[in-house]
Amino acid sequence: MELGAYSFGDTQQNPDGSLRPTAEAIKNLLDAIVTADEAGLDYFAVGEHHTLEMPASSPGAMIAAAAGATKQIRLGSGVSVISTDDPVRVFQQFATADAVSGGRVEITAGRGSSVESYPLFGYDLRDYERLFEEKLDLLMRVNADERVTWSGTTRPGLDDLTVVPRPVNGSLPLWVGTGGSAPSSVRAGRLGLPVSYGIIGGAPHRFAPLADLYRRTAQQAGHTGENIKVSVAALGLVAPTKAEALERFHEGWRRMNVKMGELRGWPAPDDDAFFAQAHAPGAYYIGDPDDVAERIVHLHGYMGHMRHFLQMDIGGLPQEHFLESLTLLATEVGPRVARLLARKG
Repeated sequence: MELGAYSFGDTQQNPDGSLRPTAEAIKNLLDAIVTADEAGLDYFAVGEHHTLEMPASSPGAMIAAAAGATKQIRLGSGVSVISTDDPVRVFQQFATADAVSGGRVEITAGRGSSVESYPLFGYDLRDYERLFEEKLDLLMRVNADERVTWSGTTRPGLDDLTVVPRPVNGSLPLWVGTGGSAPSSVRAGRLGLPVSYGIIGGAPHRFAPLADLYRRTAQQAGHTGENIKVSVAALGLVAPTKAEALERFHEGWRRMNVKMGELRGWPAPDDDAFFAQAHAPGAYYIGDPDDVAERIVHLHGYMGHMRHFLQMDIGGLPQEHFLESLTLLATEVGPRVARLLARKG
């Protein structure tokens, strides 16, 4: 079981509640990835948002910087919103980072959990499905072959054109990211791509039927082998005690949900719901190392996933708490997960 983290960048706040510079948030994110690498964490993903609170708007650029500053950790996007980007440039950016890293880079393609990129880059939400379908197809083409011929309706076609640089191992690991829809699970299985489920609420084991659907579809399409795998992304934080973890995460969770409510019309955050989600069988992996490890292994019994990674830095979480959580995930939770899985056989 691989363990990791993902982030959209997290802009810190001044004592009066005003936001600190977004440039500082990006520097903090790079420092966190370096800390995760030094602690021995398996994986770090950079997501894509376009807000003042979450300014990691260019996963490719962030991963390229991290590739040159780290030695062993795998790096990826979580997700790259390819619907509103150009798949050729996304591939080139990540292939460049892969070369710098010595072959440690992946792409997770998705439609994103927010829609800010559509007006920002001039796309129409009414084309939501068609944009993703066509651009994922193009991304797969350029990942598979150096010379590409492709045609579609969402961008100009390619006629036997060269796409470089090529990744260290010939192609990049390419995942499909989804918030838990059956059609997305079927798509990933049909295409023979690994799938990453973003579980941000409810009971995580309810995703087990989707993972089964994904694996069944892949088998029916003739896809077997190491590409047929599942990962889980969730909210969480590790601290020396459960009480400390809850206290540290709750304030930022509340701030984030108030802000997202203003942007998207969400209801006011429910503190009772938060604390329910922070305990088994909820979706927030917030606790001490024993608690978090046990809950990850519990979900593994349902999902059979090979990677579990957490978004920790939300709502202005102090950087020192983020760095401590990353270190505890690698050095304390990781060994506990390995022992628990070994006991289960």
